[in-house]
Amino acid sequence: MTTTEPNPNAAAQDTSKLGHHAIPSYLDSNDLGPYAIYLEQVERVTPYLGKLAYWVETLKRPKRILVVDVPIHLDDGTVAHFEGYRVQHNTSRGPAKGGVRYHQDVTLSEVMALSAWMTVKNAAVNLPYGGGKGGIRIDPRKYSTGELERLTRRYTTEIGLVIGPEKDIPAPDVNTNPQTMAWMMDTYSMNVGRTATGVVTGKPVALGGSLGRADATGRGVFVTGAEALKKLGIRLEGARIAIQGFGNVGEAAARIFHDHGAKVVALQDVTGTIYSDGGIDPRTAFAHLKQTGKITGLADTDELTRDAFWDVDCDVLIPAALEKQITDANAGRIKAKLIVEGANGPTTPAADDLLAERGITIVPDVLANAGGVTVSYFEWVQDFSSFFWTEDEINKRLDRIMGEAFLSLWDVKEKHGVTLRTAAYIVACTRVLEARALRGLYP
Repeated sequence: MTTTEPNPNAAAQDTSKLGHHAIPSYLDSNDLGPYAIYLEQVERVTPYLGKLAYWVETLKRPKRILVVDVPIHLDDGTVAHFEGYRVQHNTSRGPAKGGVRYHQDVTLSEVMALSAWMTVKNAAVNLPYGGGKGGIRIDPRKYSTGELERLTRRYTTEIGLVIGPEKDIPAPDVNTNPQTMAWMMDTYSMNVGRTATGVVTGKPVALGGSLGRADATGRGVFVTGAEALKKLGIRLEGARIAIQGFGNVGEAAARIFHDHGAKVVALQDVTGTIYSDGGIDPRTAFAHLKQTGKITGLADTDELTRDAFWDVDCDVLIPAALEKQITDANAGRIKAKLIVEGANGPTTPAADDLLAERGITIVPDVLANAGGVTVSYFEWVQDFSSFFWTEDEINKRLDRIMGEAFLSLWDVKEKHGVTLRTAAYIVACTRVLEARALRGLYP
């Protein structure tokens, strides 16, 4: 039997003549949605991949996509059907890893993009995972706890054939939480006939969850942001911080920056936007949000229009909400010297270019918000060994991994004269494609 050696120059060929398609047929080529951002990011990094560019088409296609119908009994006795997804983008370096979100606007393109960014994120910080993501099209605010439990259990059963502690490990994301993960773990365990704590991460500590997980993503935003401020010669103490999104990530980032002497001057969430030149205490703001259901109306703050948030005078801007928040329409108004992406995909490629031209540094999502998946990795390891670390040990390990990853990517940025985002993709895509090349194609 003969084998064909890969031709490194083949990546430069006109793939249309070979019958290859960069755009999967199940996407609308005229409106690719969030996946278009990811594809453009891959195109930008390809010239830096050398011989590994031979395998670059691997990055453009998810390994596996599962679309499921999720029917449940509602409290009123009727049956409702919801659309669910689980996408495994790449598993060359290990099992897929990524969250599950419940949102009324979830689309296949969005889940594909999120799974691909998880591939890059895990490789950028050198975790032994590939990328995965899941979602259900539902507005969870309109349903009871019982309905959401039934939804979660049915969804877990429907995707059960592709998830598992050594195959694909879900975690919380938008509108899901430790309770959601407890339901998922229990459902999977019932179906396989044994308690499988490692099938999900982000669980309650009582069920094998890890200490430090709740603040992990926000803490990673802080660690990478603080390292970036050092590189830019900006003092952390007194630095003015503006944060979009005051959920798990934004609240933790605000609190930790505040505790290290920074000044949170603006907060925005779905309920409104507040500003205080003298600074906002994140704990007071969070207590107010819990009591009133909104951040507006907090004492000693001014309410701004939603659009005015982008004009706030600050040193650090942290988008910690949803995708495509910073665009070419508002990038020119941003006054921050540093942007730290707490959310996934908050900056469009066009905005990236405008911000780079203005000399604004961006710590990209695939590094900045990797604290969550890093501590999820710690949780997974602890579940397998049934040996658990203290919160102080968790935080020290997280700070070291995130700090070292930032410095490594900064060196690549300086070497190639590129943005931190491109540097992250150079490192991550190289690691993924090296694994792909070494494993080869089966059969």
